[in-house]
Amino acid sequence: MKKALTFLVVLTLVVFVGAAVAGNIVWGRLHEPYKGYTGAEQFVQIPPGAGGADIRQRLVDAQVVRDPLTLRAALRWTGSSRALKAGEYRFDRPMSAIEVVEKLVRGDVYGRRLTFPEGLTMQEMAALFESREFGAAQDFISAARNASLIRDLDPEAPDLEGYLFPETYALPRGTPAARLIAMMLDRFRATYPEALQQRARDQQLTTRQVVTLASLIEKETGKSDERPIVAAVYRNRMRIGMAMQADPTVVYALQKAGRYNGNIRREDLAMDSPYNTYKHPGLPPGPIASPGKASLEAALAPAEVDYLYFVSRNDGSHVFAATLPEHNRNVREYQVLYFQKPRAEGRAAGPANRLTPP
Repeated sequence: MKKALTFLVVLTLVVFVGAAVAGNIVWGRLHEPYKGYTGAEQFVQIPPGAGGADIRQRLVDAQVVRDPLTLRAALRWTGSSRALKAGEYRFDRPMSAIEVVEKLVRGDVYGRRLTFPEGLTMQEMAALFESREFGAAQDFISAARNASLIRDLDPEAPDLEGYLFPETYALPRGTPAARLIAMMLDRFRATYPEALQQRARDQQLTTRQVVTLASLIEKETGKSDERPIVAAVYRNRMRIGMAMQADPTVVYALQKAGRYNGNIRREDLAMDSPYNTYKHPGLPPGPIASPGKASLEAALAPAEVDYLYFVSRNDGSHVFAATLPEHNRNVREYQVLYFQKPRAEGRAAGPANRLTPP
């Protein structure tokens, strides 16, 4: 009896020690960084609705975790078996099983970056979307024609031109164009909040007028200090009923007609298009590009100046004038005499798409 009791005690100790040793091994593997793949990075795709066994196998096959047992222990330890999110994940360093699980719980999916600069049209954005291999340009255009998405702010919008906010977006692979369009509209709404909307109402401007004006500002200058002044020129012209005479609107009209080749000819100024602000007074019927935050704000906070004209200095900046004689002198200096000087001076040609600035 005494021997049997001793045997049981010894057996219990052996089991306990064995369990402790095994527990230490598992504990160590749970927290030990591991990288079994040989390349600099490894991608793992977790499909929507994937079960636990499938997810574990994908991570093990990719050699992101050491073995199924370690991963199963990590899931049990964190209690996250049902919280793993679908998507494509990028691994580029040794990670413990716990860290891998936490990454999937956070939904830290890999996103490729797509940058839309300020001042692009829908068509140009679609071309960029396709050139970066995010999807077909036509898919982008189709999604951007869903004007119902902006109907609350702009009941007259025929499409989303001007409202697709220029920004850098991180997109998981396979993101549909419609989802990107929704993200761009969300960013626009965040940039054009109720405070700016109220300011527009106070100035008796619709959202469509604000965004259209901002798009002209965006196309005319890239200098932050000039935006409020350019805004003032156009607001002053609107106030006195003077034509906008904005070359970018003619470019847009030519683009819509499929006739733009990088230059504006004098006869183009007479083309019959509602976007031709040489022929039709006031703002064009809608935005001609997507403005950024600074241009939107400038449209509603123009400088307190009496300028009605401006002309390029051919260095990215402009010179402004309040009277036509003064403007004509500026045009002669910067658009006539400047380009008559010998090319040997090393001056680059001015903007190819301009005839006579406003």
